[in-house]
Amino acid sequence: MRKDLIDYSLKYAESKGVEYAEIRGLEERIEQLLLKNGELETYYSSSDSGFCVRVLVNGGLGFASTNKWTKKEAKTIVDLAHRTARAAERKKDIEFADEKTVVTTWKVEQKKKIEDVDYEEKINEVLNIDMELAACGVNIKARMLSCAASIEEKYFINTERSMITSSVPTISVFGFITVSNGGRNEQGYRQFGYSGGWEAFDKWKASDKLIHDARTLKKIITNAKAIKPGKKDLICGPEVTGIAAHESCGHPMEADRILGREMSQAGRSFIYEGGQFWIGETIGSDIVTIVDDPKIVNSYGYYEYDDEGIEAKRRYLYKNGRINEFLHNRETAAKLDTRSNAASRTTNYDREAIVRMANTFVLPGDMTNEEMIEDVRDGIYMVSFTEWNIDDKRFNQRYVGKEAYLIEKGELKNPISRPVIETTTIKFWSAVDAISKRLEFEAATCGKGDPMQGIPVFTGGPALRLRDVYMK
Repeated sequence: MRKDLIDYSLKYAESKGVEYAEIRGLEERIEQLLLKNGELETYYSSSDSGFCVRVLVNGGLGFASTNKWTKKEAKTIVDLAHRTARAAERKKDIEFADEKTVVTTWKVEQKKKIEDVDYEEKINEVLNIDMELAACGVNIKARMLSCAASIEEKYFINTERSMITSSVPTISVFGFITVSNGGRNEQGYRQFGYSGGWEAFDKWKASDKLIHDARTLKKIITNAKAIKPGKKDLICGPEVTGIAAHESCGHPMEADRILGREMSQAGRSFIYEGGQFWIGETIGSDIVTIVDDPKIVNSYGYYEYDDEGIEAKRRYLYKNGRINEFLHNRETAAKLDTRSNAASRTTNYDREAIVRMANTFVLPGDMTNEEMIEDVRDGIYMVSFTEWNIDDKRFNQRYVGKEAYLIEKGELKNPISRPVIETTTIKFWSAVDAISKRLEFEAATCGKGDPMQGIPVFTGGPALRLRDVYMK
């Protein structure tokens, strides 16, 4: 990555009389491998680099990018972004919220550097997981394991004299299994993600978790029973808590959705100005607080500064049961007369940064899982989910359990076959009357935008207890 060309591009943009300009350079080195039933299907190593320009001119916003590192190309993309901005016809000018100048360098440390691990060791690490999975005593009809390790370096500058250099290594593993027993099949998957070095494998205990999943799927096939539909208490494990927080809090609190930008792509939000729900309105139980925090160390969604150069911080989305704070970039913050809270992220140099989540989760309470279960007379413990659906306003939703158990008189009983809760955002969070003190996270890839951008995040939280909800 040539920082001199990025500096040159900014000076050239300034010479054209722009209101604001930013240049973001990115270089990524990545290795990926795929195993299918213990056989190495694919292994490749690649690198990519480029830079992008974004300018404000006469209230219009222009964006252009390239992977060609020449002065001629730099002038070409600045000119293109400038023309695009000038050609934009808008009813109201785009403005960016004021922010302070930042000059800093940050990076995620590695205890065992990805670049020091040769390709054979990388392959063997994943092969060992596969071998332990294959030998666990469960008939796993199909196994697929993929692993990706990357190092992403960025250089960001703007006309406000911010200058930020960063380096972030990440590792992810995805496991997909099909368990067969007595002619019946059940499928499951699990994703692991980490910002840091190869020490991630020691922390994940991936083999143990995937073996647990395989045995659970076998138990579902052989022992799970359907439930009689009706109102019951529901305890959601951290995985279910996480998907509910992500989908029915994180997404509808994205300010670009609230303002309508995402309407034709991935939908909008049930929250909008002049509607029933806005800042300060009750959304659920007063013990529910949902945050989005990019600074959880080694999290899959970790960052210290977003892609507009704003310092990351914890955002309190739902606070004590009320709508509290939207996720903002500089454009949406200006429209709603506030400040950016560093929610602008992108996947590459050729994609515009948009409002995104990082690590979204429910804050823990003060109970143990056992205490919550003891106080349930008739209910379901939904440990994990196999399917979820939510409408384009992020209001009506449905979660289908994978590992789930009947609760009778405070005790866990037999496994339950695919219990379903169909509810709304308001009903779900209003039904919460107890929250566990144990916090757990799951790695995920969140999709948004057009072209689609899959961004690394954490979901999760503690276990929740919901009272008197309809299950079937």
